[in-house]
Amino acid sequence: MDMQALVDFNLVARHGGVGRAARASGRPKATLSRRVVELESSLGLRLFERGARTLKLTEEGQALYQRTSLLLREIDETAAALTEGAGQPRGRLRISAPLLFSQAAMGKLAAGFALKYPEVRLEVSSEDRAVDMVEEAYDLVIRVNPAVDERLIGRIFLRDRLLVVAHPQQRRPAGDASVAAVVRGSADVSAGWQLASDAAAGGPAVPVTLAVEPVLRLASLFMVRDAVRLGVGAACLPLSLVSDDLAAGTLVSWGAVDAPEIALWALYPSRRLRSARVSAFLAYLQQASLPVRRRNWPCWSMERRTAPARRRQRKGASALPIHGKMAAAATWLRTSHRNNYTFIDDHRSS
Repeated sequence: MDMQALVDFNLVARHGGVGRAARASGRPKATLSRRVVELESSLGLRLFERGARTLKLTEEGQALYQRTSLLLREIDETAAALTEGAGQPRGRLRISAPLLFSQAAMGKLAAGFALKYPEVRLEVSSEDRAVDMVEEAYDLVIRVNPAVDERLIGRIFLRDRLLVVAHPQQRRPAGDASVAAVVRGSADVSAGWQLASDAAAGGPAVPVTLAVEPVLRLASLFMVRDAVRLGVGAACLPLSLVSDDLAAGTLVSWGAVDAPEIALWALYPSRRLRSARVSAFLAYLQQASLPVRRRNWPCWSMERRTAPARRRQRKGASALPIHGKMAAAATWLRTSHRNNYTFIDDHRSS
């Protein structure tokens, strides 16, 4: 099989037509068209259905494209990574991050990274759906408590907990009375909020369930927080989103929710040779999230997130403030929620 013909076939398939592929690559249309025909002849297969104005992959063409596009990209990335190894990171870096993290922190992180690495073209998309890194050509994704995927490896760079918070003048109801609550979207709160025992935060001595009566439903957690600030009702929110308010006394905590911790992972495909761009962003992320004095913690590939590993991570983690808006909450974190909000350097060389 002619490798150049395979490369040209992928170029046409990726852009959806010979004309668009020619414009994107600067290659002559006639050359690209001829290469595709030669590949079809050598394989004895029709790879494209050709209409008057459209070009569509056949079933065989789709199968060939899916199997070879990743391999060709890995070859390109390997060559680029070897070239970059001796110099500054450069080229395009595509990142997908969840909406809440993007709104709260990604703007400053991206700006700082762009200033430090001006030759990297950083592109960040914000979405909560589970993107396919390989098919959608992302170099790195940031995800909250991601499902196990043996194709990915990465590191935890942020741990968080959920708290029930309210305006200082809103009284916590006694007995079985319901709590006036602000909730996000169509969240089901029929089971109430289960608070864990947390004497340091002023919570109950034993776990207790608060009955919830939604009085306001809003589309984002930022909107929920703003409504709670005005005393509309209590809410269940991440500590990272309300730490400034707790430190300033504009909100009070009724206790930590009895739920698994929230862990933010930075993930990348395990099959790829990690590029200098990805390595630089991971290093910048850990430095931006931690003080100068750091410790190294083990990082686990997604398929190795075993219960003993999680216990070892929790045992070793320490509560540490990050830059910017979180710094104001450092004192409050140390005195009242030492184990609830943990930032760790979960570093591993791959």
